[in-house]
Amino acid sequence: MSKTSTTDQEALDYHEFPQPGKISVETTKPVATQKDLSLAYTPGVAVPCLAIEKNPEDAYRYTAKKNLVAVISNGTAVLGLGNIGALASKPVMEGKGVLFKSFSGLDCFDIEVDTESIDRFCSVVTAIAPTFGGINLEDIKAPECFEIERRLVEELDIPVMHDDQHGTAVISAAGIINACEITHRRIEDLKIVVVGAGAAAISCARLYRKLGATEIYMIDSKGVIHNGRSDLNEYKREFSAEGYMTHAEAFESADVVLGLSKPGTFTIEDIKTMATDPIVFALSNPTPEVYPVDVIAARPDAIIGTGRSDFDNQVNNVLGFPFIFRGAMDVRSKKINDEMKLAAAHALANLARCEVPKYVSELYGKEVVFGKDYLIPKPFDKRLIVEVSSAVAQAAVDSGVSDMKDFNIKAYKKELAKILK
Repeated sequence: MSKTSTTDQEALDYHEFPQPGKISVETTKPVATQKDLSLAYTPGVAVPCLAIEKNPEDAYRYTAKKNLVAVISNGTAVLGLGNIGALASKPVMEGKGVLFKSFSGLDCFDIEVDTESIDRFCSVVTAIAPTFGGINLEDIKAPECFEIERRLVEELDIPVMHDDQHGTAVISAAGIINACEITHRRIEDLKIVVVGAGAAAISCARLYRKLGATEIYMIDSKGVIHNGRSDLNEYKREFSAEGYMTHAEAFESADVVLGLSKPGTFTIEDIKTMATDPIVFALSNPTPEVYPVDVIAARPDAIIGTGRSDFDNQVNNVLGFPFIFRGAMDVRSKKINDEMKLAAAHALANLARCEVPKYVSELYGKEVVFGKDYLIPKPFDKRLIVEVSSAVAQAAVDSGVSDMKDFNIKAYKKELAKILK
């Protein structure tokens, strides 16, 4: 367990002092003389305005658009807090901006949209989209989030991603790739049980299929999803089992369980019936569905991941979204497609297999070596921005969603390495 703990008052003080909030705006040009002022604003500012009017692509040359991402939420599914509203979600959205800046060097504006209407939300985002080089949707409840993301991806020509869905999918996929490496399995042969049927669960299952998985069973609050049920929305129906199946039957000889639900939705007794070397990702946060210590007591052969930083193999979205957007925006990708998400997952998996820098081991107070307890890179590994962002950028170019010509990945990696120095 982590030795770090905080009180509620410490959290409030952190957000209030020395000034409220976690973000601010800084200028990138001097405004110290009359000439500076005439260049920054009138009359000089009219020149780039007219250039952009003639050629909209010049916005990437003369404004902050190229390096500016929006984090946008309506506050309907915030962390484990639920539907707390747009305004109450703002500390989380500001925090997401801190992570973008700290891990990828991307600037960020957080925008809280006070509506639960899909039409109104999409209208607002579409209208403000010219400001940004990318849009990170955040903490929007299912199933509305699927339709919102679909519409915005279709309507806009900049990268749009709902991180709650795809970030978890990318990071957990990397963990599964490496768990298969360690246990000599093929993803095509896995029996996977997904407990939970919300946005993240469905997106994870979709990405696992793209990796090659063919046998996936999903369990919601009413049991295993199967084609005999009449209470399924279109998203759950994608993962309907053929015929009735019990919870116990789903777990029997399963290779992987992915928990994206709440504590107790699967148990140690379920894990006991799983295959040899079971892969158990209990991602309910802050309290996992089952605790690692209990899993190991019952199944010493298990490979375990959680969503918490105080256990090994944390499935942490900060390993994904800063670098996915960095790579996508740097090549002016029009969207973030499956090829880019898979590239990110494989880049993460490959990086975890590499020798770990000494500073990472020192930061965590122990030697970090690829194996059952280290499937996924640590968030403070400075190589992430280089390896993941470049893989995503290359996939964007290769899959045709970027128009960039003569992309030089070696040169790009050198530029990435300079960002966080």
